[in-house]
Amino acid sequence: MKNIVQASMIVTFRCNGKCQMCEIWKHPTNPSEELDVKYYEKLPDGLRINITGGEPMLRDDIDEIFKILYHRASLLELSTNGFFTDRIVSIAEKYPNILIRVSVDGLPKLNDKLRGIRDGFDHALRTILELKKTKCKNIGFTIVISDKNVDDLLSLYELCCYLEVELGNSVMHNSWYFHKMDNVIEDREKAVKMEIEFAKSLLRSHRRGIKNKVKDYGRAYFNKSIIKRFAGKECNYRPPCGASRDFFFVDPWGNISSCNGSDEEWIMGNLKDDSFENIMNSKKAEEVIRKVELCKKDCCFIVTDRHDMVRKPWKPIYWIIKNKIRLALNFQPDFR
Repeated sequence: MKNIVQASMIVTFRCNGKCQMCEIWKHPTNPSEELDVKYYEKLPDGLRINITGGEPMLRDDIDEIFKILYHRASLLELSTNGFFTDRIVSIAEKYPNILIRVSVDGLPKLNDKLRGIRDGFDHALRTILELKKTKCKNIGFTIVISDKNVDDLLSLYELCCYLEVELGNSVMHNSWYFHKMDNVIEDREKAVKMEIEFAKSLLRSHRRGIKNKVKDYGRAYFNKSIIKRFAGKECNYRPPCGASRDFFFVDPWGNISSCNGSDEEWIMGNLKDDSFENIMNSKKAEEVIRKVELCKKDCCFIVTDRHDMVRKPWKPIYWIIKNKIRLALNFQPDFR
């Protein structure tokens, strides 16, 4: 299968949230220094592109960014906390074939506590409800899972099933991007237990339509890595990392870096100084690739699993079939 490279555009470090798991908000960029929209025209066609931040809707020229990238990307995604409902709906109406994920950290009380946004869940839910009225159909919530919010995970999934929207998920990390190095899982037993129940629910999938069910089965396959991470397994439980080959990041200043999981940003070049092709074929890029190959962090990001599943589809298919049979026979799924 053709490999679609994913690019994540970190368009700003400004954020209206004060998330406990991420401290981007403590290190905001100045609007005057954020990458001018014209430089996004240097990116090649055919990328899967995620517009993220900080909170990307804080950029006054966000519409211009979408205008440049909408017809050039194989899939264009917006990651937002959903606070600016009117602006998000306006983007969805202009560019209906995009993917939109609204980030939450649980149900209302817990979400607002962990994200530091008063009525944050209310804004997120209102955004989802308004988006359902548009022609943009690839919408949903996403959650960064930790032991602090894992109790709300199943309820949030049930809400998404009821609303007929997606639920993407990732897991808490430490890195240069999150400006955090002290995130820890304190209650591993609870985290593992609830993650297992979540993965089992995904394998049973209560969503309508075979396509939606298959998506849930794939997410269950990805969540077995999160279970291992919560259990404290050190390394070698993840597919090979494709940072700088399968995916890359562009920070608010135009630096192209390999990933958002390393302790320090591994920069290959800057879009303001050179062409994309020259940067990706430079000596600095080769040096970064070697760093990625030696990295032992085993970051638990869906982008790594997605590429591995495309290249080796028999692995998730076998695992899904085996564990759906085990569930049907009332045996515990194998999350090893």
